[in-house]
Amino acid sequence: MQVYLNGRYYSREEAAIPVIDRGFLFGDGIYEVIRVVNGRLFRLEAHLKRMDRGMKGLEMPFSEKQRAELPGVMEKLVADNRLQKGEGTIYLQITRGAALPRTHAYPSAETPPTVLVMASPFVPDKEILEKGGHAITVPDIRWARCDLKTINLLPNVMAAQEEKKRSAGGVLMIRDGYITEGYKNNVFAVFDGTLWTYPDSPYILSGITRDVVFEIAEKEDIPVKLSPISAKEILKADEVMLTGTITDIQPVVSIDGRRIGMGHPGPVAKLLQRGLRQRMDTE
Repeated sequence: MQVYLNGRYYSREEAAIPVIDRGFLFGDGIYEVIRVVNGRLFRLEAHLKRMDRGMKGLEMPFSEKQRAELPGVMEKLVADNRLQKGEGTIYLQITRGAALPRTHAYPSAETPPTVLVMASPFVPDKEILEKGGHAITVPDIRWARCDLKTINLLPNVMAAQEEKKRSAGGVLMIRDGYITEGYKNNVFAVFDGTLWTYPDSPYILSGITRDVVFEIAEKEDIPVKLSPISAKEILKADEVMLTGTITDIQPVVSIDGRRIGMGHPGPVAKLLQRGLRQRMDTE
């Protein structure tokens, strides 16, 4: 597999960063994951705009020239890694670069950022998309700027490990008694035909797939309510689903062993799945 690192292409085994890189030392960076479908980068500009917002929030310098080069880098990696057919993902990570001395404050704005881009094959989990997943809840112990897609992911890693230990198929995070999102996806619930989801807030990362859901809902005349859902109320939902770049639209058929709705994927989830798939196959 070929990767891009700071202006050059390497095999994945050869690529390396300095030990003084601030991403390695401090988690000082942002990232994006972009879906590749038959060689096309799905909603690339939306991902890059979210990247721009994250870099602005972290006050990370990044030139217009560097940003303009990213789509071409990604397209080359898709071709070089033979992802023109089938599905894959692009992983983009930008850190504040390598700097000495090791101090918490930002280094000089002239410090070159570290830019890493990787492309990998991806196979969606069709079984969980068709049958739904059995989710668990965990406390949301992340920091208060979840709206920035940073590489500080230890709480997410811990949630994923809990999911693995409990053989679950999804995680819902709870902050102050309310469901915020998953560790890698947003959460939607259906109550009496209305689609509910946590409102835009520093406590969630507004997903690209989340925006696609809003588009489909508007086209299909599905009402949307941006409002927190309590951990108790979500158990009474007709449907619950997780949405994300590599999650797609995944129905949740139980939470902490409690059945959701009829215990199988519902009509709203199936409609949204069809709408997402149509867009991914044509855009």
